[in-house]
Amino acid sequence: MSFISGYHHLTLSTDGAQEDYDFYTKTLGLHSIKRTVLFDGTIPVYHLYYGAKSGDPSTIVTTFPFKKPGIYGKRGTNQSKIIQLAIPVGSADFWVDRLNERAIPATKTSRFGITRVALAHPCGIDHELVESPADKRPPIANQAEGIGEAQGIRGIYGAAIAVFDRTSMDDFLTVGMGMKKEADSDEGLMFSVPNNGGPSSMVEVLHQPSGPQGTWTLSGGTIHHLALNTVNEENQLKLKAHIEGLGFTDVSDQKDRNYFKSCYVRSPGGALFEIAWSVEGGWAKDEPADAIGSTLVFPPWFEDRREELIAGLEPANF
Repeated sequence: MSFISGYHHLTLSTDGAQEDYDFYTKTLGLHSIKRTVLFDGTIPVYHLYYGAKSGDPSTIVTTFPFKKPGIYGKRGTNQSKIIQLAIPVGSADFWVDRLNERAIPATKTSRFGITRVALAHPCGIDHELVESPADKRPPIANQAEGIGEAQGIRGIYGAAIAVFDRTSMDDFLTVGMGMKKEADSDEGLMFSVPNNGGPSSMVEVLHQPSGPQGTWTLSGGTIHHLALNTVNEENQLKLKAHIEGLGFTDVSDQKDRNYFKSCYVRSPGGALFEIAWSVEGGWAKDEPADAIGSTLVFPPWFEDRREELIAGLEPANF
C-alpha cells in the first residue's frame, strides 16, 4: 500500500507579484484560490495559490513573489527544473498560438513520446503543458479568458528535476516514495506517482552533469518544492518514518501551513519534496467556500503583524 495519492501542489519562487498573478490567472486560466503570506522567516512576501476553482489537491500551483525583497537564486542542476501541467490531448496547438500571441515564446515538443508545449514563466522558470492521455480530471475552463473545456489545464502533471548523477534518485523515488519507474532512456528517467486510480502524474529526472549547482533556498526565479499528497496525517507520519528508516534522515518535523500539514525532505538529486495533507475546512477556514482566493488572509499566529506585513508587501492589483 502506498502512502501517497498524487500531487498536492507545486511551489516556486517568482519575481513580480502582478506578472505572476496575470500569468497564472489570465494567460493559463487558473483560479486564485488563496492569497496569504510566507509563513517562514520574517520578510513580508505574498504566498499566492492557483488551481481549480474549488482548490482540489493535484491542481494547485503556489508562488512566493520575491521582487520587493530582491532575493534571487540561480537556476542550475541538482535542482527542480520544470513545472508541468496537464492539458487535454490535441490542445497543444491552441496553447502554442495563445502563448505566442501574448508574447510568451512557446514551442511544441516531445519527451518520452508525449506531446508538450514548452514555455517559461515571466521570471524565467521553465514550464511545460503536457498532453496526458491518462488524465481524466475535468479541465479548468475559463471562458472569461477564452479557455474552453477542450483546452483547459487539468492540474499538475508533474515536474522535471535536473541532476548531476542520473541514478541518484532511483532508490529515493521507488523504495522511498513508492513510485514506479516508467521510462529509462537517453531522454532521462520517468517515474509515475501513486494515485489510487486518480490522474496520471510523473516525476522526470533529466541528466545535467555540467553547469552550476542550482539554488536550494527561497529565492526568486527558482522552483522551491514538489508536494505529494498523503491524504491524511497517519499516512504522512508513516511515510516520514519509512523515509527516515531508509537513511534519508533530512526530513523536517511536521509544520502547520494552516490549510494543510507538511513535512519536507531533501532528495539525493537536490530537489526538495514535501509530503502534505489538507486539514478539515481546508481553503474555507478563513474565507467562504464559494469565494476562496478573493481576499488577503493571514493565519491566526500572524494577526498581530497584519499591519506590518501589509505595509511591506509589493503593491499589486488582484
